[in-house]
Amino acid sequence: MPETGARVQVLAPFPVGRAYDYRLPEGMTAAPGDYVRVPLGKKETAGVVWGHGGDEALDPGKVKAVLQKYDCPPMPEVHRKFIEWVARYTMADLGTVLKMSLSVPDALQPQKTAQAYTLPEKMPEKLSSHRMKVLDFLFDGVPYRAAEIAKAVGCSTMMIRAMADAGQLRAVPVTTPAPCAIKAVPENTLTFSDSQQQAADALREQVAAKKYGVTLLDGVTGSGKTEVYFEAVAETLKQGRQVLILLPEISLSAQFLERFERRFGVPPAIWHSEVSPAQRRAAWAGVAAGETKVVVGAGSALFLPLADLGLIIVDEEHDASYKQEEGVMYHARDMAVVRAHLGGIASVLVSATPSLESMNNVREGKYDYLHLSARHAGAKLPEMHAINLKMTPPARGQFIAPLLQQALRETFEAQEQSLLFLNRRGYAPLRLCRTCGYRFQCPSCAAWLVEHRYHTKMQCHHCGYTQPVPDICPECGAEESLTACGPGVERIQEEVQALLPEARTLILASDVVTSAKAINDAVRQIERHQVDIIIGTQIVAKGHHFPSLTCVGVVDADLGLSGGDLRAGERTFQLLHQVAGRAGRGEKPGRVYVQTYMPEQTVMQALIANDRDMFLAAETQERERAGMPPFGRLAAMIVAGSDELKLDLFCRKLAQGAPRYDDIRILGPAPAPLAFLRGKHRRRFLIKAGREVALQKFLAEWLKAVKVPSAVQLKIDIDPQSFF
Repeated sequence: MPETGARVQVLAPFPVGRAYDYRLPEGMTAAPGDYVRVPLGKKETAGVVWGHGGDEALDPGKVKAVLQKYDCPPMPEVHRKFIEWVARYTMADLGTVLKMSLSVPDALQPQKTAQAYTLPEKMPEKLSSHRMKVLDFLFDGVPYRAAEIAKAVGCSTMMIRAMADAGQLRAVPVTTPAPCAIKAVPENTLTFSDSQQQAADALREQVAAKKYGVTLLDGVTGSGKTEVYFEAVAETLKQGRQVLILLPEISLSAQFLERFERRFGVPPAIWHSEVSPAQRRAAWAGVAAGETKVVVGAGSALFLPLADLGLIIVDEEHDASYKQEEGVMYHARDMAVVRAHLGGIASVLVSATPSLESMNNVREGKYDYLHLSARHAGAKLPEMHAINLKMTPPARGQFIAPLLQQALRETFEAQEQSLLFLNRRGYAPLRLCRTCGYRFQCPSCAAWLVEHRYHTKMQCHHCGYTQPVPDICPECGAEESLTACGPGVERIQEEVQALLPEARTLILASDVVTSAKAINDAVRQIERHQVDIIIGTQIVAKGHHFPSLTCVGVVDADLGLSGGDLRAGERTFQLLHQVAGRAGRGEKPGRVYVQTYMPEQTVMQALIANDRDMFLAAETQERERAGMPPFGRLAAMIVAGSDELKLDLFCRKLAQGAPRYDDIRILGPAPAPLAFLRGKHRRRFLIKAGREVALQKFLAEWLKAVKVPSAVQLKIDIDPQSFF
C-alpha cells in the first residue's frame, strides 16, 4: 500500500495504451485494483490503480492528484491480467479494453436506499381485516417495498403509507439486493441416463479439482446438455464460488432462464444489451462484491470483474456471434478459455455442432471431450429429406416445393406444428424495375435495400438507412413496373397463408420481434400451440424446445454457401443442423425437408445423412491442405476512408512498407466484399501465416513505420471470422 503523497499509475477507460501518473492527496492510500476518480484533460473520469510509482523524471508540479477513491471492492488481480492479455492479443488500446469492464460507472457510487416497510415495534390492537392481511404478510419481519406488499395483499400503496403514518407499520431504508445471491444449492431432482450421469460426474470432478481445464461437451440437439452442465454449476456454487455462463445474445430466452430457476431456485443475473441500467448496476456491483453467484450473459459478460470466478460455461460455442466485429475485435469463446487459464479454473464449451477449432483441440489433447449421442427421454432424431430444386422446383412465383407443401398440410391436419426456416429478413432482398432494370441501393453502402412490407419501407441492413416503398421507378418514371425479387420471411408467410389459410402463422425475425420480451412472448404463443406454422430466421435455431413441432422445412439451404467466406460451409452446416434439431424433440417423431440446388455438396450430403463426422473430416482435410485455421493463422487489416483516391494511395504505400518474411503471406490490398459501408470506402489486407507465427509482433513491426492519416481508419482483426 503506497503512502500518502506517493505516486500511483491509473488506467483510464479511454483509447490510451498505458496508465498515467497521479499523486495521492493527504490522507488517501490506494493499491493496485482500487477504483479512483481522476482528472484527465478537461474531464474527470473513473479509473483503476494499475501500479505503484511512475516516471520519476516527470516534473512533480505536473502530476495531478487523485480526486476520490471509491468505496467498493478492488478489481481482482486476475481480471487486470486478463485485460492486459486481451489488449496485447487484439492489439487494442489498454484503456479501450478497460472501458468494457467499467461499463457501469454508477455502480462505483454508494447504492441508493429506498423506503420499505416491516412490522411495528408494538403491534396495534384494532385493525380492519384488510390491514391485518398486511401484518400477516409481514409476519417474518422482512422489509418489503410498498408496491411489493400491495401486489401480494391486493391493496393500494396509499394504504401501506397510511398505515406507516399511523404507526401500524415501521418504515426502514433498504438497498436493492444483489441478484442471484444463492445461499444454498438445491439437489438435482432429474433422472439422468447413464451417459448423462457419466458426463455430469466428469464435469463435477473437473470443478472439484480447482485447476485449469477445458472440456468440450458435445451432444446432439435435445440430449440434455444444459441439465448436465448445471451439475458443474452446482458443484461450483457449493464451493462458494461464482459461475459465468455465456450464451449468444439471441439465445438468452425465457426458456433457458426458467430452466435455471427450476434447478437453482432463483433466477441468474442477466447481462446483455437490453438489460436496463438499474439491472446492469445491480449485476455489476453484485459480482464485484462476490454476492452475485451466477451471471448468464452475452460475450461482454467476460469483462465483469467477478470477485471469485470458479467456472466458465460457453454454450453454443460454435456460434459466430461470439466474435465481436466492432470496437475491440475479440472472440468471446477464445477469451473465455484464456480467462479460465489465467484464473486456474475449469471451463466447459458446449455445442451440438462444435467448431472445427474446438474439435481440433480435442484431437491434439488440449481439451477433454464428453459426448452425448442420444436425445433425452428416448426422443428420436428427425428423418432428413433432401428436395432437389432442379428436379422438383416450386411452381412459378412460389418458393415452397410441392413435397414440402404436402408435409405442411399433413402436419397441420395432424394438429402439430411446422417451422419454415429462411435466413433472410423482410419481404424481398431486392426491388427492381422491370422496364429499365433499376435496382434500389443504399446511398451509404454497397448493398441493395431490402423490402419490408410489415413496416412499408425499404431498409439497408448494414447502416439502417430507410425509405418508403415507391410506386414509380425513380430512374425511368415507369408506373407499376417495380417488382420484388427473391423471398424473405414475410414473402414466405404470404405463400403459406395462401396455401393454408386456416393455419395460424408467426414470423420470428429480429426486425419483427425487436426485443427479448417480444421474443419471449412469441415463444410463449408457440408453446401454448397458438401458432401452427413458424416462419423464422436464425432466431429459431437457438435452443428453443417446442414439443409439438414435428416438421421443419429449410426454404433455401444454399443461401449461406455463396461468397468466398472461409467458414461458409461450416457455418451453413451448423446452422441447418441446429434448425433441423428443433423437430421431434417431444414424443412425436420429426421430419426435416431441405430445399437445395446443390444436393451433391458435402454440406448437404452430411446434413441429409445426419453424419456430422463426415462433414468435419472433409472440412478438416480441406483446411489443413490450404493451411487455413485451425492449421494456420490469419489476421486482417481493414482500411476505410471517405476519399477513395486518397484511401487507395495510402493502401499502396502501406503495402510497399510491409516487412517480407518467407513464412508470412500478405494478400491485398483489395476492395472488401462490402466495399462501401456507412459512407466510407473499404479495403482489406489478409495476412496468412503458420500456426507458430506471432502475427501481433509482425503487425506491430509493419505499422511502426506507418503514419495513418487522420482521414483514414485502420482496424486490426486477429483471427478474423468474417470477411465482409
